This record gives sequence, C-alpha cells and structure tokens, in this order.
Amino acid sequence: MRRLLAVFALALASLCGEVGAIDRVDAARYDAFWLWAGVKPQPVLDRAKSVYVLHSEIKAMPEARLFAQRPATPRIRHADVWIVYRVETLRWTPQVHAQVLAQIERWRLAGNRLVGVQIDFDARTRHLDEYATFLRDLRKRLPARYKLGITGLLDWSANGDPEGLRALEGVVDEIVLQIYQGRRVIPGYARYLQRLDRLNVPFRIGLLQGGEWTPPPSLAAHPKFRGYVVFLVNPR
Repeated sequence: MRRLLAVFALALASLCGEVGAIDRVDAARYDAFWLWAGVKPQPVLDRAKSVYVLHSEIKAMPEARLFAQRPATPRIRHADVWIVYRVETLRWTPQVHAQVLAQIERWRLAGNRLVGVQIDFDARTRHLDEYATFLRDLRKRLPARYKLGITGLLDWSANGDPEGLRALEGVVDEIVLQIYQGRRVIPGYARYLQRLDRLNVPFRIGLLQGGEWTPPPSLAAHPKFRGYVVFLVNPR
C-alpha cells in the first residue's frame, strides 16, 4: 500500500508540474530582436532576420536634446535593421530632427540594410490622437524608402480610444506591442491581448528573453499579426 501511495504521489506531482509549467521565451526560437544599449550581442543575432538597434535617447530637458547611446555606427549586413529612438518628449526641435536624419543617412552609408525607424515612446492610451499627429509629421520628414514603426503599450488594444487607434492607420507601418515593462512581464497580459481585434495596423508582439509567454489561440489567425520581436537581456 505504501508503495502504491508513493507511486501515486509521484504521478500527481509530475502532473501538477506539467500543468503549472510556464513557457519561457527562448531567443533561439525567434528571428527578430531588440539590441539595447548595455546589452551584449548574443549568438542568436548571427542568424537574425531583423534587428532593432537602439541608437539614441531624446530627452525632454528644458528643450528636447538627443543623446547617442552608441559610440560607433553598427554594420549589420545579414539582417534588416531598424534604428530605434527612445523618446521622452514629442516636442522635437529642428536640431533634433536634423540629427535624426543625419544619423539615418550615416547608418545607410555604412552598408546596413536599413529598412526603418522605430520610435519607442510611452504614449498615454487616451492621447493616441496627439501621438499620431507627431508621427504623421515625422513620416513626412523621413525619406520615402524607410518604414516608420513604433512600440506600443498593451493597454492600447484593450482601452485605446477607437479614434486614436484609427489615427495610426496609414501613418505607421507596424506597432510592436510589448508584453513586458522594464525587465518583467506584465501580469495578466493575456487579458489585454483578448482585444486585439480592435487593432487595424500591422503589429508584432514584443517578448522579453527568458520571460513568460503563452500565445492566445487566435493570435496566429489575426490578419494584422506579423510575428515577434524579442528584447535581449544580459545573462545573469
């Protein structure tokens, strides 16, 4: 009887372990990545199809100022490259606009397969229309050969004003919705993803390397879903 109980206990523990198991993001299973300042390149980048590289931060200060995060221009020839700007303010000065355009040209001349510019700005959900106005102006300034992408908050799909979401249509080429904040996955992210039907702009899901991720069953069938981007982190 004791042996039977022991076998039953082991089987139950094993079953509970499987049910409670959490899928973790293995970067080796993906082909698009963010490379942030201070994060060391990893072997997965060698076979990447797309790399989103942080170049500069645009801080508010008394007036907007650009601070480069990389001492040298990268040279990536095997993958599509997006140059990323982490933005605190949308009130760009003419100098900031000129600096951004000059950096984009330097990256192109360095031989990178530069396909677009991504703006990483935490726009408030209730003010997406204001963000769209800024992006529309930036779109006009960019050379036509480049795409314009943005990162997005999960709350946009769940609680974003419909008019604000529609204002992004035709302005940006893609949104990458981040299921994490800082270095942790947002609790209850699956609840936000239930409202993706409200989004009519091509989008990807931004994942955290090593973080939790269980895709909603309907995600792959969404007509605007374009895949994933993994935020790489330094190993602990």
